[in-house]
Formats: sequence, structure tokens, C-alpha cells
Amino acid sequence: MAVTPRPRIRLRPAGTRPSRPSDPRLIDLALQGGGSHGAFTWGVLDALLEDERLQPDGVSGTSAGAMNAAVLACGFANGGRQGARDNLARFWAAIGGINDCWAPTPGSMPPPGAVAAKAPPAWAFNRDQWPGYALWEGWWRLWSPYQLNPFNFSPLRDIVRRHVDETTLRSGPVKVFVAATSVRSGQPRVFSGDDLSIDALMASACLPQSAQAVTIDGEPYWDGGFSGNPALWPLIYDTPTHDLLLVQINPLRREATPLTAADISDRINEITFNASLVAEMRAISFVQKLVRGRKVDPTHYKDLRLHRVADEEGLALYNASSKLNTDPRLLQALFTLGRAAGQRWLTEHADDVGQRGTVDIDKVFLSPR
Repeated sequence: MAVTPRPRIRLRPAGTRPSRPSDPRLIDLALQGGGSHGAFTWGVLDALLEDERLQPDGVSGTSAGAMNAAVLACGFANGGRQGARDNLARFWAAIGGINDCWAPTPGSMPPPGAVAAKAPPAWAFNRDQWPGYALWEGWWRLWSPYQLNPFNFSPLRDIVRRHVDETTLRSGPVKVFVAATSVRSGQPRVFSGDDLSIDALMASACLPQSAQAVTIDGEPYWDGGFSGNPALWPLIYDTPTHDLLLVQINPLRREATPLTAADISDRINEITFNASLVAEMRAISFVQKLVRGRKVDPTHYKDLRLHRVADEEGLALYNASSKLNTDPRLLQALFTLGRAAGQRWLTEHADDVGQRGTVDIDKVFLSPR
């Protein structure tokens, strides 16, 4: 599959270091998972890294968010902001160069009308619009990855290896936290420091319907989205930074009631993958009220300043089936969408970092309406 050119990125001359602001403000990043929709997060990160007012301190990620976190951290360790941007661009170009690393699909099933189009409409990337998709999906779901892929072949693992160095990941200046879900207990495990590895990243992105469980220290793991998408508590407890920016790609709300079996299943998955995040937001809101009401010692509890980048309206055009589509044109469209969202947030809220939060947790995450 041909790969579209990566976005234009300012390259620095060989042997030089990227310029650094005199007083960058530190910010933690929390990156949701969502398959190919992680390219939206790539766009957000590209905008943030280009802006020298802010600097990532800790990054917590799940699934595609974990991949973004690790690739960013390794690039940042070797080349600062520009190194991180370059590494992310190379990683997603590699993802766009393979055919469906997230789940198998017949190569003869192109989206209608999209083959010759340079810029296909958003719906063309939703695989449930492709002829024969329902039949293929129904057949594929009859089998486990242990039957369909007994040798556990994974092009995604090979790509991750080329863009993530384990030693750099563990000791670089950006602290990384990766969430996975224990198959046996259903509890989350957050990998950090010396526990970080390629296996941990693959465990965080292990969708049980399409990949064999990843075993680490004798424990099998599945996708971290089931228990922490993303996990916020490592950033609260293990970094000194009070500003946390959530990059959200799974919608909280859907105005229309799903009527088809596919739409119902998609909405159930969205609710499930957001459940742990909403629970953490409820706890954060409670602690904020206690700290601001002086009912607890503020030296023992972090009064978190929460920020959020999202584009639910823009991403709504791409349904859950597109998360399994690695067409480079889709990745480029999502990158562009994310970069625009990141730039809007920077314009509106970059100066708030270090001063105040920009998200009303109760209104955004806890309101039943």
C-alpha cells in the first residue's frame, strides 16, 4: 500500500539541537486509545510540540495512546521537540504502510468510491460501509486469534520496535505510564520505569478479538482500555506537575439513539471504554472540592488543573469500524483534524497552564444530560 507523504515538519540541520524556550511550563499528557484514531492524537501532539511554551513532563497512554506516548518520549530523548515530532511522523507513516495491523480484512474490499479519490469523504473510511463487510465480520468473529493467527504474527510489533528503544523509554526525560488489563483479575496494571517494554506496549493495545493475550511475568494482559483509558492516577501520584491535558478520542455523548445491531455494539464499546475515565474524573472532582474547601491538607492532595483537547463533532464522522482501518489517507485526515484541535486549544488556553484548569469536570464528565 502506498504511503502518503508525511506532513511538512521543520527539519533541523544535522548535529544541531532544537531551540528551547527559556521558561517552558510543564504539563502532563493523558492519551486515550482508539486504534487508528490515535492519528488524531498524533496531530494534537504535533501542535503541542511545535509550541515552545509547554513541555511534556509525564505521559500516560493506553493502546494507541500508549504507542504515541512511547514514540514521543523516545524521540524527545534523542532530539527534543523536533525529534519527537519526527519520530511520531515516521511511526504513523509506517502504520499507514501496512494493511490493517489492528484486525485482518480482505484486501479486495476497498471502500466504495474511494479508490481513485485523492480525498475520499469521511464515510468511505468506515469499514461497515464496504460491500460484504457484515458477512466478513460475522465470519471473522467466529474464530479466536489463537485459531486465525496461531504463530502470533504482528506487523505492529515490528513497527513499534523500530521506533521505540526500551532503554531510552525507561530512562528518558519524559516519564511514561502505560496501562494494560490483567485477563485473570480484570484489574489495571500500569507499567512505568524499568517495567516499560515493547511487550507492555503490545499488552496495552491487545484487543482480545484480534490478538493473542500478551504474557508478562506469567500474567496475560489485554487492552488497557478496559480498565484505564487512559489511567490518570499515575500522573497525579508520580509527577509533581499540577496541569494535566487529556487528549480524548472516544466520544462521551451520542445524541442519536443507536438502532442497528452494529450501532448498539459500537455505543456499548464507547461507554465501556470511557467508564474508567469517568470514574477517575468523579474522584478528581471530589478531591478538588475538598482541597478548595480546605477540608484536607493541600500539601497531601494535588489540586489538579485539568485541560482537555477533543473534537467530538469532527470525529463523529468516523465510526468505530474506521478504528480498524489503516488507510494512510484516513491517518492523514485524522492527523489534520487533531492538529487543528491542538492549535485551537493552544490559542485559547495555553496561557492558562500553571494558572487554572480549563475544564468543568462536573459539566463535561459527570452530567447525566
